[in-house]
Amino acid sequence: MAKVAVVGAGPAGLMAAETLACAGVQVDVFDAMASAGRKFLLAGKGGLNLTHSEPLPAFVQRYGAQSAQVASWLDHFGPQAVRDWADGLGQATFIGTSGRVFPRDMKAAPLLRTWLQRLRAVGVRFHMRHRWLGWQPGSVDCGALQFDGPQGKVNVEADSVVLALGGGSWPQLGSDGSWVPHFQNAGVDVATLKPSNCGFEVQRVIGPRCEGASPGWSDHFRNRYAGHPMKSVVLTLDNASAVSFRRPGEFVVTETGVEGSLIYAASSMVRDAIDRVGHATLHVDLLPARSIDWVASELAIPRGSRSLSTHLKSRLGLHGVKAGLLYELVNKADLADPRALAFAIKSLPINVVAARPLAEAISSAGGVRFSAVDEGLMLRAKPNVYCAGEMLDWEAPTGGYLLTACLASGRMAGVAAAAKLR
Repeated sequence: MAKVAVVGAGPAGLMAAETLACAGVQVDVFDAMASAGRKFLLAGKGGLNLTHSEPLPAFVQRYGAQSAQVASWLDHFGPQAVRDWADGLGQATFIGTSGRVFPRDMKAAPLLRTWLQRLRAVGVRFHMRHRWLGWQPGSVDCGALQFDGPQGKVNVEADSVVLALGGGSWPQLGSDGSWVPHFQNAGVDVATLKPSNCGFEVQRVIGPRCEGASPGWSDHFRNRYAGHPMKSVVLTLDNASAVSFRRPGEFVVTETGVEGSLIYAASSMVRDAIDRVGHATLHVDLLPARSIDWVASELAIPRGSRSLSTHLKSRLGLHGVKAGLLYELVNKADLADPRALAFAIKSLPINVVAARPLAEAISSAGGVRFSAVDEGLMLRAKPNVYCAGEMLDWEAPTGGYLLTACLASGRMAGVAAAAKLR
């Protein structure tokens, strides 16, 4: 019986293992962590978002520049296949109001537990606390692997290898990018790992007239509003950007800047803009349901002895963190000018200058370039070695797109490896 080593016990690795085992191959799964699916479990802690229900053409476009490559995976294991797979594990799914797809009980643990039981039932063997050290020194055999196990270094021989080592986000759960030097030494082209679905650090530019700039929020704003959500806003990426972005939603003010679902959705465009010119400007519409003329007319109503804060709250319903952000970013002259203030309320600029560190990101961009693998995800420089999951050079927003592509790439690598072994 052919033997395959799968390195990485996340969704991509486990899917590759299942595909190979069902093809009659002996599969051994190795992982540096003490148990399988650690990142998968944490990602599903607040509700496991398996996939998304939008039509497949729109779904595919979520993968941006790598849509064509990811589409080939989804042809074999797309969003509906993910739902069928979960149902086969006793976890029926439902579609939420946002179109996202969840298991009925919303949790990752029951699905993972049943999945691991099924894998063991078809003969998959697990070797935990085995950190991949690369290929055995001096060996030219692509299946000659070396691990650091509980008892020291372990050499493993396999007929074929599937590497699903993750990207560089959440290193405490195993995805630490330590595999990159091994690949580079083997002549594999690897794009630099970068944060994706991440927060950003701000630089305050005081007012549209740019009276001055300073790093981060003021102490007053940070101490009062860090952790507060900015709800029911529309975020637009500056028109000077090469890519346009406009979407309603919400985000969160942090100690150093901004993060949250709306920021994550724009993160790849924002990160790339920063890489190009050193900064990006996000414009926030604080009152998307109101026109600028209406806002200006309400602000022009004399406020008498009332403070501006009271006027904003009573006439516009602006208070809390939204009002705080106005005072943080708009100069005194424009605060006193109804038309200028209306413009700020409808298009408040937030200047961001850096992504938060990769270790904090939900996912990562970069990794093994598609030019380095064939259509079955086998490394051109290492025959019989396949790559799957987030270690490949693609990215996607949150909303089920990440998990679906990880599962689909694992299925693709497993099918290709099994076919070659036959």
